This record gives sequence, C-alpha cells and structure tokens, in this order.
Amino acid sequence: MCGITGWIDWDTDLLQQARTVREMTATLACRGPDADGVWLSRHAALGHRRLSVIDPDGGAQPLTDRPGPDAAAVLSYNGELYNHRELRTELEALGHVFRTRSDTEVVLRAHLQWGRTAPTRFNGIFAYALWDARREELLLVRDHLGVKPLYWHAHRSGVLFGSEPKAVLANPLFRAELDAEGIAELFALPAAPTAGHGVFRGLLEVRPGHLVVVGRATTREVRYWRLESAEHRDDAATTRRTVRDLLADAVERQLISDVPLCTLLSGGVDSSAVTALAAAARERAGQGKTASFSVDFPGSAERTPDAWRTTRDAPYVATAAEHIGTLHTTVLVPDDDLLDARDAVLRARDRPGWGEMDASLHLLFREVRRRSTVALSGEAADEIFGGYPYFHDAAALAAPAFPWLHGRATPADLLRPDVRAEVRPEEYTAAAYRRSLAEVPRLPGESAGDARTREVFHLALTRWLPPLLDRVDRVSMSVGLEVRVPFCDHRLVEYLWNVPWALKAPGGRPKGLLRDAVRDLLPPQVTDRPKSGYPSTPAVRYTEVLTARAQELLADPNAPVFELVDRGLVRRLLADGRALPSPRTAPNPVGGLDHLVQVDEWLRAYRVALR
Repeated sequence: MCGITGWIDWDTDLLQQARTVREMTATLACRGPDADGVWLSRHAALGHRRLSVIDPDGGAQPLTDRPGPDAAAVLSYNGELYNHRELRTELEALGHVFRTRSDTEVVLRAHLQWGRTAPTRFNGIFAYALWDARREELLLVRDHLGVKPLYWHAHRSGVLFGSEPKAVLANPLFRAELDAEGIAELFALPAAPTAGHGVFRGLLEVRPGHLVVVGRATTREVRYWRLESAEHRDDAATTRRTVRDLLADAVERQLISDVPLCTLLSGGVDSSAVTALAAAARERAGQGKTASFSVDFPGSAERTPDAWRTTRDAPYVATAAEHIGTLHTTVLVPDDDLLDARDAVLRARDRPGWGEMDASLHLLFREVRRRSTVALSGEAADEIFGGYPYFHDAAALAAPAFPWLHGRATPADLLRPDVRAEVRPEEYTAAAYRRSLAEVPRLPGESAGDARTREVFHLALTRWLPPLLDRVDRVSMSVGLEVRVPFCDHRLVEYLWNVPWALKAPGGRPKGLLRDAVRDLLPPQVTDRPKSGYPSTPAVRYTEVLTARAQELLADPNAPVFELVDRGLVRRLLADGRALPSPRTAPNPVGGLDHLVQVDEWLRAYRVALR
C-alpha cells in the first residue's frame, strides 16, 4: 500500500509551493517507506509515498499518462487492484500501450478509457486521486467497502486531501479544531461514526463506494456503487457452494504479490478459512508453506471469559496451524510494550482510538512486518455473515437504535453539563440512526422480521465495519504492512446481502453458512468455535499506570480534557472504583480510562482548538 496527498488551488500558483507539498507527503512516510514522489502544476499538486508490492521497479508515482510536462492525466494511487491483469488485457485490446506491469497504470488507463465509470470495473481495495489536466478536474475515489482511507478538506479556493488527516494538517490552510459535531463523534458515536465525518472541523472522508469531483465551479460527491436488494432464489446447497467459490476466488486473487506474504490467524473460523484457502492456493502454485501470525498476552490463560471473548485463541490457533500446515509465529505482548506503544498508535490514528487494543495490534503488525510486507486477514466476516452477539440479541434488535449501543453507556456520559447542552449527544445519536436507516435498500414484500434483519446488516456494514477497517489500515500502515481483507470483496458482499437470515444462520447457528461452506478445510473444533473477539490484555500494570495518569490529570488545573469532561464526575467514579464508560462495546474495564487519557494526549499532541 501507499500514502497519497495533494492540493488543488485555483488562486495560488502551486509551482511555488513545492516545499509545503513535500511536507504533506513526508507525513505519510510510514505508509510508503520505499519511495516518494511529487508532481506539480500551476493549480494541482500531487504527492505520493510508495510501499512496493507489485512491479517494484516500474510502479513509481505520481504516474502520468505520458512522459514530459504535457501530461493529460496524473494519478496518485493507494491500493491493490486484484483484477488488474484482466483489465490490462481488455485495455490493450482497445489500443492502450502500457509502460509498466503495475496495477497503478491499469487504474490510470481505465479512467482514460471509461472516465468516471472506471471504478465500477475494479475489484480491489483502493483510494486515489486523479488529476485531469484537460478538464482541470480532480477525482478522489474510494473502494466499495472503504478499506482504504481518503480524507479531504474544501478551502476557500480548492481542496486539500490525504490518506490520513496528518497530511492535510501539514498544510497551513487547515487547522486542528474540534466543534460540537466532532465532540459528538468522539464521545457519543465512537462505535458508530458518521460516514464521511473526519472528526476535525472541516475534514471529510470520501465515503465508501463514492468519488468526489472537484472542479473550478463546484465540488460534488457521486456514488458509483451501492447494494441492491433482490429476492434470493438459490437453495441452501447452491448458496453454500457460491459462498465458497466467491471466497476462494477472493483469497486467490489477493495472493498476488511480488513481496513476502502471510496470514493473520486467530483460530476462529474466519481467519482460519482464509488461511486454509491461501495455503491451498499457494501449494497449487508451488509457492511453499504459508506463514501465519497471532497475538497473545502473558497470563491470558487465566483470563475469565465474557460474552465477547468466549474462548482463548491460543489452543485454536495451534490446532488450525497444525491442520493447515502453516509456519506459525505467536507474538507475545508484555505490559510494558503496550504502554510504550501508546504514542505510536495515537500518531498512527490521528485521533483517540481503542487504547491497549490498538497498541497490541501495532506490536503484532510490527513483528509481522519484519518478515512479510502483505498479510491476509479474516476481518469483516462477522459483519456479512451476522456473527456478532447483537445479531442474536432480541432486545438489541427490537430497540430503535444502533443495536450494539443498546443498553450501553458511552463516554458522552462524562461530558460537562455546558458541553452536553451544546453537543446534545442523545439527539445527535438519534439523528445519525435515522439517517442510517434512510439509506437501507428495501425489498418490497419482506416480512417485518426480515426487514429489520436487513437494516441491522446495513448498519453493520456502514456504521460498525468502517471504524474496524480504519483501525486495521492505520495501525498496519504505521509500520508499512499491507493488510488485505478477502471478506470485503464486493462480489461476496453483494451476494450475501440478499441471502435470508435463515440461510446465514441455519438452525440459529451464528455464521452457520460460512461454517458449512468451509467445513472440509478445517478441524471441527475450529469450524464450530463460538465467536470470540480480538483478545484484550489481562495486564494489571497497564491499568495501574493509566489510573495514575488519570489522577495526575485530575490534579492538573490545565488538563485540556477537562474542557470537555466533567472533572468532578470522573473523580467520583474513580474514588468509588467504578469503570468509566468505554468507547468500545466489547467488555473492557480499562477502556473508558484509556479513552479519557488518550483524549487528553490527543488534544495536547495535535494542539486541537475547541470551537
């Protein structure tokens, strides 16, 4: 993967702004440690940092349609196009001559051939900026499910954009400010963020399946992909076979790489299925054994199970790795390493995140990157097959709210009364829920129960999944690791969207359809393992250090977090030994404390002004 950034300005000569553009580009060095490039013209500037995965010698960017200063189109691209070989053959038949083997050039020439409809032909994960010099028009494009991030800010005479907010923040035209909406996103909806909201005031995110068209007169957003509701006519056997074929094809396509590749193996059915399919495809291609990686913590064997973490990963990882025949490595993460990684993950995410869960993921990815550049993940299977507890909780499904927030406190409960009156978190959350429901593609004639299930799946895909994908991308790219997600193949998502709940969960079994589709690949104890979420550390020291840090903040009259949060309420909760409300829905006693401390760290480190 890579990092992209740029600046469009109709009133400024950007040929004189090379230093600023290079500073914007340099902020993304972690995303692209292998090379960098900048392209400048009077009104458009594009920057690129490269992680070489396909065609290391020929894929330099920004890429132009022709050498020299008279380029008609310039592309800065982040992603992988898994059907680039088929598209290349089609474009060559139409007369296009290629200078490289890279998928980047396929994207560029696809736009020259098909214009704005080109993304409808793509199978992959991508976020890119394409400058059309003839039209003086910029396109910002993001993949179907939003696996790759892309942020933008409209200023008085153009736009700024970047793979991460830090690139936009490096331009003096943009200031780090937080307004009422941003506060609501951080405190009321951290587990259901608004599509397109970038938290910072004036910062937007290109929405999944959309492109943004930036011209002199107008800037507008255009949707190029959406889910379509239709009656599912396949029987159970055909449905299982289709799911298996689509998943196997997605995995095999995503094995294309000119650099070392591995899988992330948690011992659940999702990651184990991906690993088994990858290992089989690599064996057929004569590529040898597949490397796999997992994470664990000292003392995890003594941890008490809960509704989200029902079983410990390690025994299932060992069983799956042995059965599949991978070269497996378990990354053990001690307490002190988690604490040391906090600043790194804050800088990676550019906003308060999920604390120790981000830190452990960062440490896992850092070790993986020592041996691989690309990793395949089982992310998104629970969203498309209905694996999370809220899919099976009648009370949560019946509530007129995001089901995963039903009956749960959020960090918004800690806001100061004056801030709460301005932010109105309950109203903000209710309005966000109504907007989300309005986007659901309906199927006429569906029963009330099936219609509600469809709503919940759409909420999961558009409000629950995006922060998970963002977390994986930002933390992995902070160490230069590309993570691919076969379950986000839009063809598989489109098919499963219309599969009825009775087929997705036959006999009431969570993810029964997936389990049955891959049953021949895995041992039964792995295939039938109950859903168990990403592991959390049982560390006592981590909690002690954060508690001490919170007490220091309470004693600091200038702690910026208490411009938002009720100091007295936090003091009473900690004195009573009660947990602070967490931004995560999964049980995590230290999650709220983590969030409080990290918000303060973020406000200081990014010098965020409160509006």
